[in-house]
Amino acid sequence: MLRQLRHSLVLASRDYFHEWRISICFVLALAAVLGPMLVLFGLKFGIVGSMIEELVEDPVKREIRPVGSGRYDRAWIDTLRQRDDVEFIVPRIRSIASTLSVSSEQAGRILQFEVIPSANGDPLLNPQLAAPSGLDRIVLSASAAKKLQVNAGDHIEGSLRRQYNGRRERVSLNLQVVAIAPATAFSRDGLFASVALVEALEDFRDGHAVPALGWEGADAVQDRRYTGFRLYAKSIYGVAALQESFERSGIDVRTRAADIESVRRMDQTLSAIYWAIALIGLGGFSLSLGASLWANVDRKRKELSVLRLVGFHTGEIILFPVVQGLYTALLGWALACGIYAAAAWSINFMLAPQLESAQKICRLLPEHYAIALVITAGASMLAAILAGIRAARVEPSEGLREI
Repeated sequence: MLRQLRHSLVLASRDYFHEWRISICFVLALAAVLGPMLVLFGLKFGIVGSMIEELVEDPVKREIRPVGSGRYDRAWIDTLRQRDDVEFIVPRIRSIASTLSVSSEQAGRILQFEVIPSANGDPLLNPQLAAPSGLDRIVLSASAAKKLQVNAGDHIEGSLRRQYNGRRERVSLNLQVVAIAPATAFSRDGLFASVALVEALEDFRDGHAVPALGWEGADAVQDRRYTGFRLYAKSIYGVAALQESFERSGIDVRTRAADIESVRRMDQTLSAIYWAIALIGLGGFSLSLGASLWANVDRKRKELSVLRLVGFHTGEIILFPVVQGLYTALLGWALACGIYAAAAWSINFMLAPQLESAQKICRLLPEHYAIALVITAGASMLAAILAGIRAARVEPSEGLREI
């Protein structure tokens, strides 16, 4: 049995490569269908994939900002922090209190910067660099560091004023720049500070004492309320659910959910179009290959009947066109991959000036090649099995009549 199967495999292989002209036509026909489909899917995956990748990598797209001012306590903030779809959240104070006058020895002038509450894990900051902490360690935005002419490790001086008990007071504090935020993190002049420092700035302006910094005033705040928060979803796909949750609670928020949804719809639409074209093309090729193999069986009825005559069984006869169909699938797939590689390189090369570094508009992953091979081999085997059933019906007597 195994010997006959091996003989059937050898004979099918020799016949396939002996009639190389016809075999080449089969391979070219498959590559002509599969190659453009790979290019089409590469464009779809490259374009939509780049847009989704941009959404995923840009934390701004995952930000959820409250509209207007609210009153949120620490317990409410901590409850949100425990949600699985929340990556980062810190409270915010009033906008009028979240500013600080800053100067440095190098700049020689006083600048007014926005203070952004931050902490470890802030999506806007580089996780490999130090984060703001305590009451004296801050991170500057790129534009602020440029205007102050300072680098990580340098010291700057912050100052703020207030009207308290009928007199004007001014305090200062020495701040250490522990890192410079990426230029994409915050486009304006600002500094990232710990929540403790932000609270201290608000308390001083409201006339309260800040014992940790030696600032005098009224009693310290006991029941603190925040007017807002900085919140980032763990994934772009969780933004819409968080937005709905806030709206059910009566909190108006602003998100990029519409942008995310438009990309997802584009992905679904292009996927539907691609698979429709792929199924039509693959179905057409399967019918074409099946018809060709069927005609090939009719052309070789005499040879197949002789094989039946010498003892080949039905399964071994069916194997004959199946093996040849697999050869066509493998070689056609390899040629289609070559066509795709050449087309993708040309497309990416021509559009390189409009793309960012290392970005590709047409690309496929290794698993995409494997999926294309499996689908192609499956379609070819299906067509070949139909031809094999036709071959198995050849009677041995047909070979005897030809002798």
